[in-house]
Amino acid sequence: MREAQEVQLHIMDQEAKDQTNSPQYTGITNQCSTAAPPQTRSYRRWIRISIYTVFLLVGQTVALLLGRLYFVKGGNSKWMATLVQLAGFPVLIPFYLISTTKKPRTEDSQIKSPSIKTLALVYVSIGLLVAADCFLYSVGLQYLPVSTYTLICASQLAFNSLFSFFLNAQKFTPFIINSLVLLTISSILLVFNNESSDGTAGVSRAKYAIGFTCTVAASAGYGLVLSLTQLCFNKVMKRQTFKVVVDMIIYQQIVATSVIVVGLFASGDWKGLTGEMDGFEMGKVSYVMNLVGTAISWQAFAIGCVGLVFDVSSLFSNAISVLGLPIAPVLAVFVFNDKMGGVKAISMVLAIWGFISYAYHHYLEDRTKKRYAGEVSKAPIPET
Repeated sequence: MREAQEVQLHIMDQEAKDQTNSPQYTGITNQCSTAAPPQTRSYRRWIRISIYTVFLLVGQTVALLLGRLYFVKGGNSKWMATLVQLAGFPVLIPFYLISTTKKPRTEDSQIKSPSIKTLALVYVSIGLLVAADCFLYSVGLQYLPVSTYTLICASQLAFNSLFSFFLNAQKFTPFIINSLVLLTISSILLVFNNESSDGTAGVSRAKYAIGFTCTVAASAGYGLVLSLTQLCFNKVMKRQTFKVVVDMIIYQQIVATSVIVVGLFASGDWKGLTGEMDGFEMGKVSYVMNLVGTAISWQAFAIGCVGLVFDVSSLFSNAISVLGLPIAPVLAVFVFNDKMGGVKAISMVLAIWGFISYAYHHYLEDRTKKRYAGEVSKAPIPET
């Protein structure tokens, strides 16, 4: 019956939606008679979602532009560019301390905590995937213009949908299928883009191909990470607390950061960091500020991303991320003088169209959930 109570306390995610036909829901009103009014809970939830969305969009856009600026102005270490995506997790420690002081809800306190071995396996496995994924993204960002890079990243929604279908029982509706087709075509168009040198002076066709391949692989990896994260929230963590979100971010990034630090020293890149800072076109202070700003921006993105996975679903989090991707190419035209040719423009339109298709699917799904919740709340309470 605990699952029935969670339906009233939170608008269901995709997995919960699949359970709404279960007989367990027949006594939902009896379980939730003392809960807050449905409208109040809905407003609070959408406020949280709005905050997470702002963190994700702002963090992603700023981090992408600063990351590209690092390479344009003289940075050359892929390991350092990867490290700053992960090493900023200490800024989340105050949030972690605040979350541990809050008293857990009654229903959360009744849930048995997973074992330390289980949690360690979750954090280490996802952390290793995150480390590899971030490195591939760094390679792509080094060799591709921001506009091309971000448009390819839109394919992560398609990969996320595919993995969610197998891992999280995500159902494919006509709107989701339409979205996947449009995003796939959007990425394929960039293969025929001849502007391989716009915004990336001195990059050969071979390096452009490497950057393209690594970015596509990173997008697939990112979709897998989000789907696995949602699976862990639903099947392992099971608690509806902000501490669970912060734990997932901090511990997996500790693992990922450790892996990248080992790679930084093993590759010998650390030896050239002093010379890289001295040769940075904007100066030493700007070099340090660029790395610090990139690290903080990625942590803001992480809070928004994982928060949306926790509160809604991995697919919704990825859809919001895709929504923000066109922002960076537009700004890159002014910051890095990237060219916005016809192929890129069409690709961007298709990517936006694909997101709108998915967003409309989510709107219809959310309206159905509200109607179902209203019908259940009006149902007579059976006598005991």
